[in-house]
Order: sequence, then structure tokens, then C-alpha cells
Amino acid sequence: MTVPLAAKLCSAREAIELVADGATIATSGFVGAAHPEALTAALERRFLDSGRPEGLTLIYAAGQGDGKTRGLNHLAHAGMLRRVIGGHWGLCPALGALALDNQIEAYNFPQGVICQLFRDIAAGRPGCITHVGLGTYVDPLQDGGRLNQRTTEPLVEPVVLGSKTYLWYKSLPIDVALIRATAADPRGGLVMDDEAIIGEVLAMAQAARNSGGVVIAQVARLLEAPVRPQRVVVPGILVDRIVLADADEHQQTFAEPYNPCYAEAPIDQGPGSTPLPGPLPMDERRIIACRAADELPEGAVINLGIGMPEGIARIAAERGLLDRATLTVESGPIGGMPAGGLSFGASALPHAIIDQPAQFDFYDGGGLDFAALGAAQIDRDGNVNVSRVGSRFVGVGGFVNIAQNARRLVFCGTLTAGGLSVEVAGGQLSVRTEGRVRKFIREVDQVSFSAARARHKGQRVLYVTERAVFQLVRGGIELIELAPGIDLKREVLAQMEFTPIINHVRPMPPSCFEPAKAGG
Repeated sequence: MTVPLAAKLCSAREAIELVADGATIATSGFVGAAHPEALTAALERRFLDSGRPEGLTLIYAAGQGDGKTRGLNHLAHAGMLRRVIGGHWGLCPALGALALDNQIEAYNFPQGVICQLFRDIAAGRPGCITHVGLGTYVDPLQDGGRLNQRTTEPLVEPVVLGSKTYLWYKSLPIDVALIRATAADPRGGLVMDDEAIIGEVLAMAQAARNSGGVVIAQVARLLEAPVRPQRVVVPGILVDRIVLADADEHQQTFAEPYNPCYAEAPIDQGPGSTPLPGPLPMDERRIIACRAADELPEGAVINLGIGMPEGIARIAAERGLLDRATLTVESGPIGGMPAGGLSFGASALPHAIIDQPAQFDFYDGGGLDFAALGAAQIDRDGNVNVSRVGSRFVGVGGFVNIAQNARRLVFCGTLTAGGLSVEVAGGQLSVRTEGRVRKFIREVDQVSFSAARARHKGQRVLYVTERAVFQLVRGGIELIELAPGIDLKREVLAQMEFTPIINHVRPMPPSCFEPAKAGG
């Protein structure tokens, strides 16, 4: 029997009373997009008022936070959480602090694996069995994704199927799913019309329902009439409680209350419809983006990571390449221009928005022709670390899925960090102030990208910096290009903890050191 909408409506406080001590809760969202801010904030208020619920297990796929107080930062209280299984921790520094202080059990698994795991839980399967994570710190041969000494239980194990080794990420019951949608119709069906992403809300709702748990949905409004069935993302039979949220707790992203470009179909989707950002200034970021953009294949399906790689889209726009390639975001948008900052995860004027588990199915199977990602550390073997450097913990997000499976891969980052300043004049690059931190080191703190697996697969991998370009080869990494004006020994080799393979070094392309043309 269909439960009427009125019986499901309640306040955020009333809904959160359904979260019991020791429950396993799952939360939706990507940074701020599709995150149920009203529900996580209400859960925090209840805990601060009463000390309950306590001993929770939190599982989430993408990073959900603003780096300060919103998102999953609401849940970062000692005693409230017992265990956290997360895909990305960088925007939830309070959560990371609990993990570093050994106050919680903490795991970092690939974002794509976690959102696919929700589907496996819903289907009653033993877990997610995948190649993603092999050879990285998630592999049980290394750390098994465990982040501190308090974390001991193995939640991922190797399995052999047909003589091939895979990783088995184990299922766990979901007691409460906290999700978000734009609106609920009279049958309780949820639509995502104004959301920047769909995310994994359906998989989470099914997982909770089939685990005997409850589904609590935050919406911005209620609809007076049923919608067309194709618009319903989460059917009403899966939704137990619906909370009507205030506008300040239902922003489209944590950076923008509402941007129609993220959710509404543009009038013209033909050539030239992709929004063109302004040109990048002539600095190290522009140099790196220009050189990385040289690797873009014609007609490619592309993923660009947050931070330094975002500039590649702007160079592609200058060169008129955006309508001859398709930019995608791991959160689900296909086409358009990916947003940055606290709107990362959204895309302006996308051609389609699919759910996040399906996007990672495509990525994991080799659907990406090209990916450009950041790098915190690179070692002599070509391994890359983005997840943990010393006491600074970020997590991998979708990095492992993307880096392990893209056909062509470019890592983008400066040769050194911490105070680096460069100048370009007359097509020549000069280092005005050297960075204090070396990024090319003998051995990375944590393996987020396995060079050995990339070599085995025959993946083409470049490491692009502002002053030199390297490629992954059999014996390590090889220096193949040098920026004009840069002294090889003093400004490259002396700034690395190891000596790369050197055979034939050519100049980096002159176009990398030219400012944007007027009107470009």
C-alpha cells in the first residue's frame, strides 16, 4: 500500500530521531551538490544537545564539505562517530583530525568503489569486486585503506577469479540513508530537476531499504501533482521520511545558491554552446595547462581533476577544442564546462547528467580517452601520491578509479611547492623564488597511483611541470622536455631527490610560454 505524502512529512529534528546509537549511516553529495545539509546539521544539533546518537559508522563516497563547518564537518565529534569509511576527506578537516588523533576507526577507499558498493549492498551481494585499487595503498598488500593504528578490521581482501586477482570490498548493512532531492511529488517520489548532480541517491535508498533501514530525504519543495514517471529518480516506496528544507540549507552547491547553467537545458546545444571562461594569466599554472592540453586527442572523452588540471579546460576553450571533445565529471555530468572550487562536481551546460555509479562503471571499463590529475608527490618509480603527505590527510576521491583506467594520463603540478615564483619574458622561463618543498622524491608516502600496474597495462603517462616534462618508462621516469631558460642541473636535477632517466631532451613547445591572444 502506498503511504501518503502527509504521513512522511516531518521536521529535520523529528527525522533525525530515527538515527539510533551504533547505526550505520550513509550520506549523499559531492562537495555541496546534492548533500542533505539540513539533515547533517540537525544530526549535529541533536548530538550537541543530548550526546546522542553515539558510536555511529559513517560511509560516504565523494567528499562532502566546505573545508570549514558544513557538510560532514557537522558529524566530526568525538563519541558521535566510531568508524568512518570515506572516499575523500580533504573538505572535512574536522573528520580528518579525528582520524589522525586515533579517535575513530578510519578507512579511505576509492570514491567509485564506495558508490558502486551501495548498489551491491542493495542487491544482496557480498560486496564490490573490482580491479580498482590494486597496487595502491588500498591493496591489502599495503595498508588495506586503513588510516591509523586504531583501524584494524580488514574491509577489503584480495580474491582470485579465473586466475586474475581482484579486490573484494565487503558489504555492510545501511541503517539510515540521508539523501537529498529537489522535490517530492504526492506519492513521495523524488525528482532532481534543480540539482547539479544525481549522485548515488537511488543506490543508497535501495541499500538502506533492503538492509531493513530507513531513508530520510531532504527536499526544497513539494509538488501538487504526480510527475511523469521518467522524472522520478527515487520512487516513493523507498522513502520513509521527507523533510522540507530552508533555502540556506539547500543551496545547489556550497558556492552558489542556484546556477541555472548546472541544471537547465540551454537553448542551443550546437557548436559554440559551451561557455567560454576567461584566459589564464601567464604563470606556472598556464604553462602546465598549455603543455597538458597538447596531449588532448581529437574527439576525446576527458576527465580533469580539481586544482591545477582545471586550467586545461580554459586552454582548450582558447584553442577552440571544447566542441571537439567531451569533458566529464566523476559525479555524473557529461559535456559542458566543469565548475571549480566549491562548485566542483557541477558542469555548466552539460549534455547529460547520469548517476555517479554509472559514471564510474564507464570510467572503470576504460571509457576515458584522457585524464589530467594533480600530484602531491612523485617518486623514482613513477608512483604518485595525492592522498596523504606527512600529517596532512586528504584522501583519494575518484583519483584511483580515474588514474588506473584512463587510456592517456597526465599528472600536472609544479616541480617544487611552497613559495615557488616564476616569470616568463620573451618566451623564456625564469625561477624567481624556488619552492621550499620537493615534490619529486625517492619514495612517496602513500601509493595512490601504481606505476608498475600502468607499465603492465601499457598506459601512456606524462608528468608535466612548469619547467620540465617526464614520461613513464620501463626503468622509472624519463626527462623528455625542458623549458627554455631553465638550467637543467641547477633548476631541475638539484630540485629532485633522484636522477631521472635522461636520453634525448627537447625544448618544451614555445606555445606554452606565450600569453593568451586578445579575444582568445
